[in-house]
Amino acid sequence: MRLGITLQETYTLVLTVLVLLAIFGTSYCQWAIRKATTAEQIERIKVVNSRVKMGWWLIVIFTLAFWAGPIVLLIVFALVSFFTFREFVALTPTKVSDHWALVVSFYIVIPLQYILIGLDRYWLFTVFIPVYLFLLLPVLMSLRPDSDRFLERVAKIQWGLMLSVYCISHAPALMNFDITRFGSSPSLLLLFFLLIVFLGDLFVVMASSYFGGKTLRDNPHKTVKGILIGGFITILVGYGLFWMTPFRSWQALVMAIVIVVTGTFGDIVISSVKRSLGSRFMDGDKYIGRGNLERLAPLMFSAPVYYHITQAYFSANW
Repeated sequence: MRLGITLQETYTLVLTVLVLLAIFGTSYCQWAIRKATTAEQIERIKVVNSRVKMGWWLIVIFTLAFWAGPIVLLIVFALVSFFTFREFVALTPTKVSDHWALVVSFYIVIPLQYILIGLDRYWLFTVFIPVYLFLLLPVLMSLRPDSDRFLERVAKIQWGLMLSVYCISHAPALMNFDITRFGSSPSLLLLFFLLIVFLGDLFVVMASSYFGGKTLRDNPHKTVKGILIGGFITILVGYGLFWMTPFRSWQALVMAIVIVVTGTFGDIVISSVKRSLGSRFMDGDKYIGRGNLERLAPLMFSAPVYYHITQAYFSANW
């Protein structure tokens, strides 16, 4: 292992640092919100606090990845996909004739996608939803005698599955890489990705709150200046964390840039999607079943890109 420490010592070190940072961030936000004097200050602190709370979820996933094993980790991500897709469907007008398509999506597609990942069927889980399911769903929906806005209804369910299940599922799929000979582990590979996604969103929100600037059209909590400054800081952090990855320092820098850029695109797209569906932008404190689309937007777009670039890198070096 790089830095002259074992993998076990690396796990313990990273977990300890994450817990201390989460405790500090939570304590600071609680103190700051009591000191705030204006409604605008309170709102900004609440947004930052919601991001800090995501750090506790990161710790839970980190712990599951290292101690509970990949099966439990897959179950957690499957539940995340389930609730995220449920939120997407709740925002999307559906009809009674869509019932069986939704039943198949919730209770067959989601479990099967994660089972394929658990079985390490790379050649199948990467095409199951975007190829076979995209062809199957229109067939299921066409069996009902309802052609009203048929294409629109099919497309919404398809893209809900694409974002909520297919894209998110690429994160735990990183656990399938055997990279011990590179001086790292798949758990650290996953943690590096989650850290960059989480810190990128946190730093952008904090920079947007502190430096201000022109807000995004569909996301009032982020500004252009905040995205540039927060993204730059995140990329530097990714460069500094190369030691916990199988990558060289410059490769970790490139990976961090890819994650930050694609995550930013995801955030912009998901905000536009929710606006187009008539949803008011919210950033409350509930994490299961509400607000998942905003918080997971960077992960949705960056996970498959990061996975496939990493897979290509290992293929070239095996």
